[in-house]
Amino acid sequence: MSAQQSQESPDPSSGPLPDPLPGPLGPPGPARVSEAPDPLVAAAQATRSLQGLSTELTARVPQLLEAMRSVGTGLELHSTLDRICETAAELADAHYAAIGVVDTEGRGLSDFVTHGISPAQARRIGHRPDGKRGLLGALISHSDTVRLADLTKDPRSAGFPPHHPPMKTFLGVPIRVQGEIFGNLYLAEKNGGGEFSDYDVHMVRVLATEAGIAIGNARLYEAATQRERWIDGSVAVTTALLSGGDADDALAVVAEQARRLADSDAGIVMLPADEGGMEIVAVSSENPATSLGVVVPAESPVVDRLLEGEPVFVDDAASDPRMTSELTSRYGPCMLLPLQSGGRVLGALVTPRARGGRAFTEVERTLATQFASQAALALMMAEAQRDRERLAVFEDRDRIARDLHDLVIQRLFATGLMLEGAQRRTAVPEVRDGVGKAVDELDVTIQEIRTAIFALQQGPAEAPSGLRTRVLREINMAAVPLGFKPAHRFLGPIDTVVGELVGKNLIAALREALSNAFRHAEASRIDVVIDSTVTLADGRPGVRLEVADDGVGIPEGGRRSGLRNLRRRAESLGGASSYGPGIGEGGGGTTVVWEAPLEPAV
Repeated sequence: MSAQQSQESPDPSSGPLPDPLPGPLGPPGPARVSEAPDPLVAAAQATRSLQGLSTELTARVPQLLEAMRSVGTGLELHSTLDRICETAAELADAHYAAIGVVDTEGRGLSDFVTHGISPAQARRIGHRPDGKRGLLGALISHSDTVRLADLTKDPRSAGFPPHHPPMKTFLGVPIRVQGEIFGNLYLAEKNGGGEFSDYDVHMVRVLATEAGIAIGNARLYEAATQRERWIDGSVAVTTALLSGGDADDALAVVAEQARRLADSDAGIVMLPADEGGMEIVAVSSENPATSLGVVVPAESPVVDRLLEGEPVFVDDAASDPRMTSELTSRYGPCMLLPLQSGGRVLGALVTPRARGGRAFTEVERTLATQFASQAALALMMAEAQRDRERLAVFEDRDRIARDLHDLVIQRLFATGLMLEGAQRRTAVPEVRDGVGKAVDELDVTIQEIRTAIFALQQGPAEAPSGLRTRVLREINMAAVPLGFKPAHRFLGPIDTVVGELVGKNLIAALREALSNAFRHAEASRIDVVIDSTVTLADGRPGVRLEVADDGVGIPEGGRRSGLRNLRRRAESLGGASSYGPGIGEGGGGTTVVWEAPLEPAV
């Protein structure tokens, strides 16, 4: 068929297309096809136009009806797009089919669904088309039906990327949803080596109209389902944050929920770092240890925007110049959202997808921003709740300190005086020596109680920086809710050999282990051992924390989020964490072991 024949006025009895189409070797620009005012009207008109057509076309009507029925089945959007591609390829007898979803700005493609290209081929090709150049870009700018006998000779073609299969014959048809362009349906490589006929074009256009209706229904269903999922996720985060658990555990819940809801490769929570910038404090991903504890510097343009309370949306994190961290090299589309409530920025939530992944839609961006705001509000409420609990603990410590000073020390001092008087009155040397030792023990006990009183009366800002002192503070603070003081033992010069970063994480691990023992173990005895003389499995010198109790142990299927936190902290430093039998009768209870090198792994 020549280009001239393809664009002549059709004869109703012969069955050509009712609208002009470019021929296989026609002019560079495609002929315009009149826009359908309404999908249902267009479908009815297109179907009625089949009357009186040739025997060949009439024979394909059942196939068209079956294709329309198949396209309208199901409500999940991506399944619908896959089904449209497969159905269109069968209907037009094409080897390849694809749907390019136009982005909200109408300047490129936000998604690209294919049929006929295997996953292995897709991986070799790499990036999906972005629709910003070449023939696909031209079809976005001019949403017309285009038919080409050899797309490689079309002046709009920009060629194929490496490993892309060869294609010549081409058919592109726009898909409209509720009168607006949703994207384009592409077909390539007619089986048998021929070109796409007028009948193929006519059938595919009718199918595209039905596809627009199916896509519209799927989009409505997906939007409703998405909103329901994000609302459920917000409720889960709020419940977890206000349950009174550890702050690190709560942030891990935020990261996990954000990753699941955004369908991203990772969920990351960052908080402002002491030295400036933002530190990654919670990660939900396949390998969280590689990024936990990383500080994004204050000079980063993204950090500046986030601290000002502005969200940042990135199309390709690996190539965007604003993304200065090395961690972004393996990610593509990314949302960076401030955790902001009441004008205060608590941190940031990051949800990146893999390179070449689907871009985030406007609906996803809106829902994620609302989720971040809800999570920030829950974080503020949880922080206020923990402040109230800490205040109650400090008040209890003050009361205990006063009681120790006013009652216990005075009684011990009086007892010592009585013993000294008895010692002077006795004439038996053995009794005198025994009473003298008892008086000395009382003096040591009084000194230890005074040290404990001093520690109880210290505020957080007054605490010495030594690791040993910080460990004692944690043990003394845990004694209040436990009702008894855990035993402790130090091995090696922990104050001088343990690095600051490792020491900070060891204290957090100790706090987590004691908190777990108080909340879950129902223990009556806890032993804490810190050994800075150990050698790790890889031969490096390290420090080991052991917290053993005689409680109920960890039930089968019980919650292990606290243990996961301990493991993540250890692995981020190049160490490890495990648990085993406790110190109760028959191995009852739990022993938590946390170890890390004296200096963190680089």
